[in-house]
Amino acid sequence: MNHDHAEHQTPPSFWGSRYAIGLIVNGAVAGYFLLTEHRTHFFGALPFLLLLACPLMHVFMHHGHGAHAHNRDPDEPKDRPDKSDQDKPGAPS
Repeated sequence: MNHDHAEHQTPPSFWGSRYAIGLIVNGAVAGYFLLTEHRTHFFGALPFLLLLACPLMHVFMHHGHGAHAHNRDPDEPKDRPDKSDQDKPGAPS
């Protein structure tokens, strides 16, 4: 059995094709007209987007509620104070 591997060429990627270039150009033109024609709508929504960012950051940066002690050692007892509390002045040693 003789297999010629030169016949099995991978097809070119989408981003290297002429369709991708047309998609990028059309997207840029559409983006330009959306920004110039709807600028007041965009700037009017910015305060609401800022308020929406607060709960989204809380969910994604804190990973929701109840996962605040996920870095603890499983062998460490639950009633032992955190190591960060021992560094505070006046904390019992």
